[in-house]
Amino acid sequence: MGAFIMIGELLVPLFDVLMALSHAMDLVSPVLVNHHFRVAYIGCSLADELGLSRREKNLVLTAGLLHDVGSLEVKERIDLLKFDVAGTQRHAEMGYRLLRTCGLLDREAEVVRFHHTRWEAGQGSECGGHEVPRESHVLHLADRIAVLIEPGMPILQQTQGIVAKIEEGTNHTFVPEFVAAFKSLAGKESFWLDVSSPSLKDILYEYRPLSESRLSLKGLLAVGSLTARLVDFRSRFTAAHVAGVAGTAAALARAAGLSPREQDIMRLSGYLHDLGKLAVPNEILEKAERLTAQEFALIRTHTHYTYRILEKIPGLETVNAWASLHHERLDGSGYPFHLKGDDLPFGSRIMAVADVFTALTEDRPCRNGMTANEAVGVIERMVREGALDPLVGSLLKDRLFEIDEARRESQRMALGEFRALRPEVDVPPGT
Repeated sequence: MGAFIMIGELLVPLFDVLMALSHAMDLVSPVLVNHHFRVAYIGCSLADELGLSRREKNLVLTAGLLHDVGSLEVKERIDLLKFDVAGTQRHAEMGYRLLRTCGLLDREAEVVRFHHTRWEAGQGSECGGHEVPRESHVLHLADRIAVLIEPGMPILQQTQGIVAKIEEGTNHTFVPEFVAAFKSLAGKESFWLDVSSPSLKDILYEYRPLSESRLSLKGLLAVGSLTARLVDFRSRFTAAHVAGVAGTAAALARAAGLSPREQDIMRLSGYLHDLGKLAVPNEILEKAERLTAQEFALIRTHTHYTYRILEKIPGLETVNAWASLHHERLDGSGYPFHLKGDDLPFGSRIMAVADVFTALTEDRPCRNGMTANEAVGVIERMVREGALDPLVGSLLKDRLFEIDEARRESQRMALGEFRALRPEVDVPPGT
């Protein structure tokens, strides 16, 4: 993992980033694992059967990977696995609004917005005065097929029952042409065996867009900012944490003399540093009492998840180290790898201080946030104990007003977005 290194030009395939994000969203519960992959695969198979264009199929694929992005609570995600679930528009609209903030996924946002729209004998071709993309109806069918699959039961013993249930919805729930395409697919054992395969992620890569988009640093920052919202907006207590860490880390990088480009890479690493927290249930993030040993052990898994998810994205090796090693300590007492000393890159040392500083200044369910000066005092003690980097600690103390203002501004912006997206949730005053 090495020392601080210069980073070459970043051009990262968008598909790889979306696959990683999709995987992360399904880690929060065993019953959700591979749900997004499964829906994307079924959607692509339907698109093939229907003879959709390459452009339409690519849209089904990417929207399928993100279709439940607006479901921010575990209970809601699990409820959506019920075939006849009601109240689906809330998460679909939230997904639309979240994806629109990215600026790169507007077409996917439109498809996600209407992916639970019923056909109703053709009336579902529009909704609320908006034309419903036919890709939305493809994903609606794909999603409902996916939730009918019973884990633990041989898949080929389930096919007749699934087909019969889908047929019941012909014309009022699903587009008749799409149901006919599914019935044709359902006669192929290969379709079902792929859908239920533990290697589904690898199979899905066969649908990788031929001429796919590659993200520059600017594009990565946009998708990184979306990822930060997905992590932060799950809890009112952490509604601006990732944003605050990213702002603090970028300001520390500036104070350390890093170039503007390196500061942006540090900000990107900050956006991604808690990606693995998507695997942690909301009730743990919002628990008012002290965490049990079991709950704390679960929290400690998040950095390992971050590392393993990001390592699958070629080109983000240094970003991964800076992001996922933020709980490592110079004396080897951190986690999950127990690295120490020169094994920790300078960017990871910056991220560690940024994370501690931001966390200490935030209100949490079991305590009130510290002042900036009080937080610096804790960090100075951690430096003396050999846990945090002395240079980064000194930079924070010497440039405290500037760095704390960068944190505050990043968090103000994030909280404004949180309140706009989730006005029903009260945010603690000190957040």
